[in-house]
Amino acid sequence: MRTVKQVSELSGISVRTLQYYDEIGLFVPSKVTETGYRMYDDAALEVLQQILFFKELDFQLKDIKQIMQNPGFDKLKAFGKQKKFIQEKRDRLDGLLNLLDKLVKGEKSMSFTEFDMSAYFNVLEEFKTEHQDKVIEYYGSVDKYNEFIEKCRSGEDGIAKMAVKKYGSIEKYAKAMKKNLNSSELFTVGEQYKTFKKDCLEDKNPKLEELFRMLVSDASKDPSSTGMQKIAEEITDTVKKDYDIFKNDKTNDKWYYMVQNYLLNPEWKKAVDKKYGEDASRLIGEALKIQIGDNQPRLITLYKNLTSDLRRDPSSKEIQAIVREIAEITNKNNSDLKIDEGENHWGYTADLYCSDSLWIKVADEKYGSGASEFIGEALKIYAQNA
Repeated sequence: MRTVKQVSELSGISVRTLQYYDEIGLFVPSKVTETGYRMYDDAALEVLQQILFFKELDFQLKDIKQIMQNPGFDKLKAFGKQKKFIQEKRDRLDGLLNLLDKLVKGEKSMSFTEFDMSAYFNVLEEFKTEHQDKVIEYYGSVDKYNEFIEKCRSGEDGIAKMAVKKYGSIEKYAKAMKKNLNSSELFTVGEQYKTFKKDCLEDKNPKLEELFRMLVSDASKDPSSTGMQKIAEEITDTVKKDYDIFKNDKTNDKWYYMVQNYLLNPEWKKAVDKKYGEDASRLIGEALKIQIGDNQPRLITLYKNLTSDLRRDPSSKEIQAIVREIAEITNKNNSDLKIDEGENHWGYTADLYCSDSLWIKVADEKYGSGASEFIGEALKIYAQNA
């Protein structure tokens, strides 16, 4: 058995810190003598060793306590994971030293693999620990969320590159992701959408159930016919009356995007067709889309206006006025949801439109050949002058 002073000398941890660990229930003595001295056996020292490994990986004390006091905690598995993470940390530090050697010699390097991503991954792990219910709800299970984290680890070079370009540093990115993951407004919107979808599929709203069945009763009917549009209008009115997410949707943006699910979302189309019959989702979507008419989200109209004539000068007052409105609406939406998109969001987005093959393919297919480059140039000019 060792006294707290002896443990302090052995571990390099101050006596006051060891006492604090005891106070918060993280590292308690094996026994306390009648005179009040804390005593620690070898088993206790193994616990302290485990704590120090977690601290080396930048875990918070409250998270370490929760992990180690979990009934399913396996210290051997923990040692294995800690070894892996510390080796990765060592490799990153070696990489940083090599990168600095090159930069000191005057060599240029645009590599991002050397930067430490632990702050970002700690945010993901912390979210799992503090919001396990939301993890299970949105990812299906903790195991699937862990798979998501591992996928991020395998592509961390790309994430690091994005973080530095869009947010200025990995630390700022990690801080923003923590804020975004914990956005109550974002979760509220997600919950409200989920409630509506669940009610539709599980017949929780008898009135809507009746109206949807009336709408799909004859698949050969024209969605634009007077009868079909009367039902579609009644569906829209009922939804806006019964569901807060659409009730307060003054611009009809949320209802528009929900309608698009019936036409474009493979999972939603499959679920609706299974419930109402083959091609039901398309029929519902087309009828509701016609009912909405030209009442599209302002952002959709703005992007159409932006790309209506690709011969125009991206730096012109006309084009920059459209881009400015796009930015203002997008920034307001993010602000309302308390989402941090980074200090160089528009500059980074401009780069994606100009150089990312997927972004180029989607934009050009939607707005015409060359549209992606045009949008990118317009956004780049805006970002430089904002």
